[in-house]
Amino acid sequence: MATMRSISRCGAVACIAVALTQAALHSGTAAAQSRPGAARTVPKFELDPAWLKLPPNWVLGQVSSTASDSQDHIWVLHRPRSVAQGRQTGPPVLEFDQNGRYLRGWGGPGEGYDWPESEHGIFVDYRGYVWIGGQGNEDQILKFTKDGEFVLQIGRRGQPKTNRDTQNFWRPSDVFVYAPTNELFVSDGYGNKRVIVFDADTGAYKRMWGAFGNEPLDDVAPAEGNAASRTLATEFDANDAGPPQFSTIHGIKVSSDGLVYAADRGGKRVQVFTIEGRYLAQVWIDRWCLAAGQGCGNGETAASVAFSADREQRFLYVASRSPARIWVLDRKSLALLDSFGRPGIAPGEFNVLHHMTTDSQGNLYTSEVQDGRRVQRFVFKGLIEESP
Repeated sequence: MATMRSISRCGAVACIAVALTQAALHSGTAAAQSRPGAARTVPKFELDPAWLKLPPNWVLGQVSSTASDSQDHIWVLHRPRSVAQGRQTGPPVLEFDQNGRYLRGWGGPGEGYDWPESEHGIFVDYRGYVWIGGQGNEDQILKFTKDGEFVLQIGRRGQPKTNRDTQNFWRPSDVFVYAPTNELFVSDGYGNKRVIVFDADTGAYKRMWGAFGNEPLDDVAPAEGNAASRTLATEFDANDAGPPQFSTIHGIKVSSDGLVYAADRGGKRVQVFTIEGRYLAQVWIDRWCLAAGQGCGNGETAASVAFSADREQRFLYVASRSPARIWVLDRKSLALLDSFGRPGIAPGEFNVLHHMTTDSQGNLYTSEVQDGRRVQRFVFKGLIEESP
């Protein structure tokens, strides 16, 4: 197995961007910079290229999301309708054991609920319920048992598209259930620009907020064209906090100590809140990344977040979409510590990195959409101390 922590190192421009990113945390947070020359402790991963074992002749569609349950089974949400006619595939929801063996699958249209046109986010909560969302102009979140029995639908198709609506969504991207309060946190998402919270049993609305804890607004004019995409890495204003509204809020997780981490993919940042929605901090993720046609894919970065498996959840992992790498951060200070990955289709490389999850052993699972169409497993091998 190849050691993935050292697959890629940032080039000159990217290294400058790392320094700028660390200096550009919003006011009110601790400086996210290690002492110059100080050694740092980082997690080490190794790719397990043969982990996933699909049934014979099956292929995956676009893999939008993965989730881990209390048994460390890995749940994969993919898009069977993206598979070419004549190829064999499985249902949208697939369950695998820790060794990558296929256990069961289910999902798709059924009685009593609206299945999404384009499957997007999956999460298995502390009670074993499986939550599904979609981004194909969808307005609903679905809750099932592990056997695929329908339990609850929040939101309905064909409703008005607005951030003011407390009953429906507009292309939600990710879901997370926080056990201590039994609340469902939704990043909503591609259409709306908000975090919205519901009771996980009844689906009753609780609260919502936008970037920086602001009121999420409709029809906000974009920031001066793509000005940020035309800015050189050396010319970013470290005091610029960025747009007051989310761009594409694409991923969401809540830490064990009750902090909400929201990945703003189009905004190239992760913002941190209390569970009540009070803004605490943000960190830029590959802010230097240029727009389409200028060397960095579609210019989007922070697609998803995940936590290390230790009790304190010491490390925060951020999937950076266009640069095709995973950043390792100190979760509390938001210091950027390390990264691995690069664009490509070889094992350990990423082709349209999307969502990710960790299991209780600290192993990391990534999903790839569009032409990527795979799940990759990176085995946690422990912590190492290295020079910065």
